[in-house]
Amino acid sequence: LISWAASLGVSRWLGEESWLNQHIFKVEIDRARVRDDYFVWLANWFMAELERDKHGSTMQHLTADAFGGFPVLLPPFPVQEYLANYLDRETCQIDKLVAAKEKVLALMDEKRRALITHAVTRGLNPKAPLRNSGIPWLGQIPRHWETKRSKWIFTERDERSTKGEEVLLSLRMEKGLVPHNDVSEKQTTPEELIGYKKTSVGEIVINRMRASSGLIAITPQEGLVSPDYAVFRVSSDVSPNYFSYLFTTELLQGVFRSESTGLGTGSSGFLRLYSENFLSLWFPSPHIDEQRAIVDYIETETGKLDALRAATERTVALLRERRAALIAAVVTGQIQIRG
Repeated sequence: LISWAASLGVSRWLGEESWLNQHIFKVEIDRARVRDDYFVWLANWFMAELERDKHGSTMQHLTADAFGGFPVLLPPFPVQEYLANYLDRETCQIDKLVAAKEKVLALMDEKRRALITHAVTRGLNPKAPLRNSGIPWLGQIPRHWETKRSKWIFTERDERSTKGEEVLLSLRMEKGLVPHNDVSEKQTTPEELIGYKKTSVGEIVINRMRASSGLIAITPQEGLVSPDYAVFRVSSDVSPNYFSYLFTTELLQGVFRSESTGLGTGSSGFLRLYSENFLSLWFPSPHIDEQRAIVDYIETETGKLDALRAATERTVALLRERRAALIAAVVTGQIQIRG
């Protein structure tokens, strides 16, 4: 039996008798004509062709007729066995390379997070004498740093649109605040945006329900945000970018999670980081010149990591393309395999 998921690909089920959900169907193979192991490669090639033909549209339902009507080449049994073994061996080597590259990507992500956390909590001078910050979750900080209460740094802004003609901005992970119509298929009308909150360049916007996931960003342009977001003006004696980096560390995400309240728990709950909870927190606050130096350092070093990540991701994409091309070439007889 072959288990089949249109959005995930094809796999060979070797386990015990099981139930399948509505997104998976099984195929019984005519073993007098095709081997199980060779059929898996044929089906993977078919799925790759289906993905390529959809041109970015949503995956259509794969019917039995569509599957059964797809033409394939069936070489003699000994050739099927040889080709299946060849693909097992060659794709295994490619998969090992992909796994190694993905491990590098994970290490780069870990290094990026550690670099930012250390910079915003310990500064750039490794020899700077330390002191106890007095903040339980923070621990020690450089002796010359101050600690400030959030309400001394941030002032909430709750100004609403009366016409809804401003640009709607939406918070997106890794992208920050971006125009909603650039990232969503559902376009908005001015009438829908009446009552939405105004935000200006340099302000900090927090998604109350997802603050603990780091969904916080600096406003890049004049616009509107959801009424459920919190908008804060930033004191002139601090760097918004420094605090933006601080707020998106795992350390602060844990703090925001513990300070969030509401109904339910976990992912099924409706916990929010309310403004009074946020404004009651204490944060490290080096001099603004040092904050700016920390931001410059973070942007320089993460820029190097991001360039390396992009190059590694391109390598992974090329390896996957090579894997798919190899399968297609073998099962369609486009290349001759010695042996």
